[in-house]
Amino acid sequence: MNKALKIVVIFFVIDAAAVAVYFGIRALSGGRGSSPQDAYAWITVDESYQPRNSVEKFVKADAVQKGLLPVYLKNYGRNADVLKKFRGTKFAGANEAVLEMAYRGLQDWMLIDLKYKNEKARDIQRTMLYIQIGGQWTVADSGRLVK
Repeated sequence: MNKALKIVVIFFVIDAAAVAVYFGIRALSGGRGSSPQDAYAWITVDESYQPRNSVEKFVKADAVQKGLLPVYLKNYGRNADVLKKFRGTKFAGANEAVLEMAYRGLQDWMLIDLKYKNEKARDIQRTMLYIQIGGQWTVADSGRLVK
């Protein structure tokens, strides 16, 4: 075997070993990484729940008014990584700069996952994007989070 062929064979053996190590580590770590929304737990909103902010207070009041308690929610707050996973009717994979361009005077924003049973006892789950402009919170978009 000449010298050039030996170098090529050694190169392919090293590459094959590197690829095997990469896929072995990836398989042991569970494949794809966990999504940012997995770090948040569902909170049960019922009559005794004390809201942590004005948006949760609005969600609770709305659920009481419509007779939908208990409602389950995940409050992601201003997590930009979760915002990138949001697919709504107006936004898909947006970031904070896109929100600021779309809503002049944007003071704050928040993403909340809601899960409840409607009047027909059907399970409903949706993600709501709330924005604050001029001190008032309003729904900017609704949709879902992709994995």
